[in-house]
Amino acid sequence: MKELARGTRVKYGLTSPRVMKSDIRRIYKDLGIHIDLWNHKFKKLRGAYFNDDLGPTVVIVQGLPPDPTIFTMAHELKHHLVDRHLPIACCEVDPRNEMIEIGAEIFAAEFIFPEDDFARLLSEMGVTQGNCNPANLVRLKRQTQTTLSYAGLAKRAEFLDFAPSGSFAKVKWHKVEEEIYGEPTYKRVLRRRRSQR
Repeated sequence: MKELARGTRVKYGLTSPRVMKSDIRRIYKDLGIHIDLWNHKFKKLRGAYFNDDLGPTVVIVQGLPPDPTIFTMAHELKHHLVDRHLPIACCEVDPRNEMIEIGAEIFAAEFIFPEDDFARLLSEMGVTQGNCNPANLVRLKRQTQTTLSYAGLAKRAEFLDFAPSGSFAKVKWHKVEEEIYGEPTYKRVLRRRRSQR
């Protein structure tokens, strides 16, 4: 899955960990995948892939924040590239599909931010094996403008042994961001508007 993700990045000219919705829409268009925004919530899903007599379709829950939307679109792209021949709707909650879904998660993370780039950039920041902390990942996200979520970055850091397993479980990422970079402008504006009422 990682090799397929890297090959797909190369094929479509993606060179940074800042993969945008427009990048994936361009790939979908080239592959003939229709996007259907769903304005209802699934119980356990953010998206689904169908390939039937109407052609390939990816359903995405409308209103997701950008990072989860991009990850979901990349996840569903794997289903098109690898699983489109299967007689099921990919992303069905079914234990028999577990390996298919794990493969899609691995593909999506690698497609957005390849492991080699992640490890190299952390090393360039002076982060060594077992020493990664939340501030390192916040700085990495800001520096690269990656669209891989903090949860994805944390899993990657733990998987590559930059941090012990479970060490990011209770991190409040936006609080760490504020500690490093200060309060976001929108919060100051909202507070000012409230105080003027």
